[in-house]
Amino acid sequence: MPQFIHTRRVEFSETDMAGIVHFSNFYRWMEEAEGEYRRSLGTSIIEPRGDGSCFGWPRISAACTFEKPVTYEDEVQVRLDIERIGVKSVTFAVEFWKGDQRVAYGRLKTACCICRPNSPLESVAIPENQLAVLHESEELPSRRNGTREADET
Repeated sequence: MPQFIHTRRVEFSETDMAGIVHFSNFYRWMEEAEGEYRRSLGTSIIEPRGDGSCFGWPRISAACTFEKPVTYEDEVQVRLDIERIGVKSVTFAVEFWKGDQRVAYGRLKTACCICRPNSPLESVAIPENQLAVLHESEELPSRRNGTREADET
């Protein structure tokens, strides 16, 4: 069972001239599902801090493989799992399902950063309050052995 499921209906504006969902929407849906997931945990992708800076999760990489077409008014389940929690990053595994058929799958890697006015982004270790609510999926075959690896991102 995925850690989080976000269900949505395909809008007409998300389709191309052939009536099929344009590939770019799958990337938007991954980000949308991550935002809903974080809200369900009581957190957010961007959290303002008292000093004028923001704590956030910019994207480092995203990939998606498409298996079957999705069309206007189809109901799509976006199933999200945490594949890996690093020292400074979180990698999400995402699957897209229409009924009982997987139609696409992908990954989204995000970095834990502080954004200060007039300064470049600074990657930081994931704070303990975030680690307390984020958990790697037990069911993913690609899941690491449960230890947090040192990483640069």
